[in-house]
Amino acid sequence: MPSDHPEHSPSLDALVARARTAQSGSATNAGWQQVLDIAPHHPEALYQLGWAALSGGNLPDAESYLQRAAAAAPNASIIHATLARVLKLRGHAEQAIAALDRAIATDPMAWGARFEKGEVLDSLGRKRAAAMAWAGALSTIPDAHAKLPEVQDLMTRALAAVRADRSQLGDHLRGRVDDLRTQADTSERRRFDHCLAMLEGRRSAVWPRPQTLAYPGLPAIPFFERDEFDWVPRIEEAFADTLHELRGVLTQDAPGFEPYVQTNAGEPANQFAALDHNLDWGAYFLWKHGHRIDAHCRQCPKTEAMLAAAPQVMIPDRAPVAFFSALKPRTHIPPHHGATNTRLTVHLPLIVPEHCALRVGDETRGWEPGKLLIFDDTFEHEAWNRSDALRVVLIFDVWHPMLSPLERELVTQLVQGMLDFYRNDADLGEL
Repeated sequence: MPSDHPEHSPSLDALVARARTAQSGSATNAGWQQVLDIAPHHPEALYQLGWAALSGGNLPDAESYLQRAAAAAPNASIIHATLARVLKLRGHAEQAIAALDRAIATDPMAWGARFEKGEVLDSLGRKRAAAMAWAGALSTIPDAHAKLPEVQDLMTRALAAVRADRSQLGDHLRGRVDDLRTQADTSERRRFDHCLAMLEGRRSAVWPRPQTLAYPGLPAIPFFERDEFDWVPRIEEAFADTLHELRGVLTQDAPGFEPYVQTNAGEPANQFAALDHNLDWGAYFLWKHGHRIDAHCRQCPKTEAMLAAAPQVMIPDRAPVAFFSALKPRTHIPPHHGATNTRLTVHLPLIVPEHCALRVGDETRGWEPGKLLIFDDTFEHEAWNRSDALRVVLIFDVWHPMLSPLERELVTQLVQGMLDFYRNDADLGEL
């Protein structure tokens, strides 16, 4: 509560200190009244006396004190919020809303005022405005406060109101655009439906976060669809051959698999600590950091030939990368972000038991044997195998389709330039 005021004096400061430390309500009120006798516009004294009047049920005096306090300290959000409570109790709902608006304007993170505004608007039958106020409250309340038992009923009511409002909004918007939507092609309809789902609160807005190289101007798309790429059918047609070659590798007790996560000695632990140097997540590389693993490619010649149909990233000492990714039963790859949005990650599912999935951004998809999953791994993503059997997919990278041939060469030079600049002195990760 603000206590600064132009009418400062040693005696005033002593009175304020005495009022703050008084042991009884009557002594506290008497102390604050003494402060007002010397400084009639002292905001803390006015607020404390207003609060005392509110607590005692004296609403007219509470309103009077708090109106004066708000005038003396117009940037004190708590004063406007408390005044709003008094105005609501006195039946002045519109004035209460105005006071809450002032509280929020002075402190946009005043989640309590936002909840209270929703309550007042709801009592007036203004359901949509109430839902908007509650949505603001839900987005600003700190996680620790949201878990408090005393706010659970309020949280539940606010969430229900916001969901109902968003659902009604979605129905209203669909009615406006149904005719137009029927004219959209598959890609246009997919993007629009995603947009509408976010407006309805069924999906959230997610954004990529490249860890090493961010290329601007590329669209933020977590999952790309198979029908967007003319090379997909040639990859999927090779499913049976690739699966046959994988089974040949596995029948040899998989001697070529290595832990996918292998941090150097002395590096700090990270979210992959449980998988570090652990074959629970194993990789059988055909290409690694741009280098062909000859023995493995000889073991899987049709798989290697199939990969030539895709626009793989080619950067000396860095790409292509292609490998069988084996996830043992009950294994979880924790959430993480990839290095650069100049590429897309492609999964060809080969052995997929039940209870296995991949989350990218806010969307979770299961693997279907023989059907590619294509995604931007700079969105937060994670994968899991909650079954009792092995899951294996073939993973490789392709250029982002919106990069022109010249841009691909520019990116290649950027990556090689970074490698040259930091060679033997820093780890650039999986560019």
